[in-house]
Formats: sequence, structure tokens, C-alpha cells
Amino acid sequence: MATTHTINVEKRNDEGKGASRRLRRAGFVPAIVYGGGDLKPVSIQIQHKDVWHASQNEWFYSSILDLSLGGDVQKVLLRDMQRHPFKQIVLHLDFQRINENEAIRLRVPLHFLNQESSPAGKASGVVITHELNEVEISCLPKDLPEYIEVDLGALKTGDIVHLSDLKLPKGVEIPELRLGKEHDNAIVIAKEVKEEIEAAPAEGDAAAAAAAPAAAPAKAPAKKDEKK
Repeated sequence: MATTHTINVEKRNDEGKGASRRLRRAGFVPAIVYGGGDLKPVSIQIQHKDVWHASQNEWFYSSILDLSLGGDVQKVLLRDMQRHPFKQIVLHLDFQRINENEAIRLRVPLHFLNQESSPAGKASGVVITHELNEVEISCLPKDLPEYIEVDLGALKTGDIVHLSDLKLPKGVEIPELRLGKEHDNAIVIAKEVKEEIEAAPAEGDAAAAAAAPAAAPAKAPAKKDEKK
């Protein structure tokens, strides 16, 4: 089960672009919490330093978060984050409330283990590519993993690891696999790469090529008209 993480928030009453700009100037990030059946969306604000620190961690994007509003805790998932195009500033956040008894769908990262010590990792001329770095899963909130491990210790040259090869935690499934074998996408490919060596010219031919450039054939001298 994934570890939950607590983030302190405050309720905000002012809305609109002007109010959001004022919040950002004061060091806060405007956000909204929605979902949860009959519960209404709630506008909140969070200290930017707290958001920025959390956003540097993998768990912020793939874990259940506890939003604490004066001690009132709501369990949510991050659903959207808007960043400034070039400044290190978070502009807005969207959180979705979760129901402990309803399955959720979320993309979680893949952690690749033992690649370097695998037969393919030790072989020369073999390239190992990660076709996917995250995967969408479905599970109850209590079963949500922060990541899924992919053990590549036995990976050999020519092997392909597919979604169906993943060892999923109990209660976790990959919805995409329900759609058929054609959706069993590759995760890792170990492929041998053969270098093409261009043949060098023969020594005698090279010497001839380095000699004088080919001359154009000489023209025969023009004949003079003979006097009768």
C-alpha cells in the first residue's frame, strides 16, 4: 500500500484571475478540490513552498494525499497541475476526492531493477530500451502502490518484457489488458545492434586513385586543305 502524505491547505473565498494573481504574489498557489458524490467543489490555497517541495517527489503524482484544512482531512489525488512556462512557479492545482470503496485509475511509475547485472546488460552490442516509464492501473485506494518494480535480472538479448509480464501487487490490475492481446504493449526491449563496417579500398586501388587525375583524350590536329 502506498504511503499517504499530508499537505496543509487553507480555504479561499476570493475567486477570479485578479484574486489568483494576488494569491501568487503572496506566495500561495490557488487550487480546487472536487468530486466525492454530493460534495461541492471547494476553492483552497496552499503555500507555494510546500507545493514546490512536494512536486519534486514522485509520490506527489501517484499517491493518495491527505489535504488537511484545519484538522479536517480529505483524501485526494492530484489530477492536474499548471506550471509557469519558464519560471519555477506552480500556477494552479486540481485535486479529486476519493471514495475508499471505489476503484481508482491512476498512472504510476515503473522502477527498473537489476538491468546492469542482467545477461543483456553485460553483453556488448546490446541496447536496452524502456518503451514505457509508467503504466495506468486500477485498484481500490487502500491497494494503491506508489510504483511498480520491474526486475530485469534475467533479461537476455532478444527478450521483450510486456505489460502482462509485470508482477502486480494484490488487488491491482491493468485495465488496458482487458482490451485484448494487441494492447499488451512492450515495456522493455533488449536488442542486439550490429555495426556496419564500410570496406576500405584495396591498397593498389588507393594508390592509383591518388595518382594524376584522369586526362581527357587528346584531339587529333586539324587537317589543312590540300592545294590541287
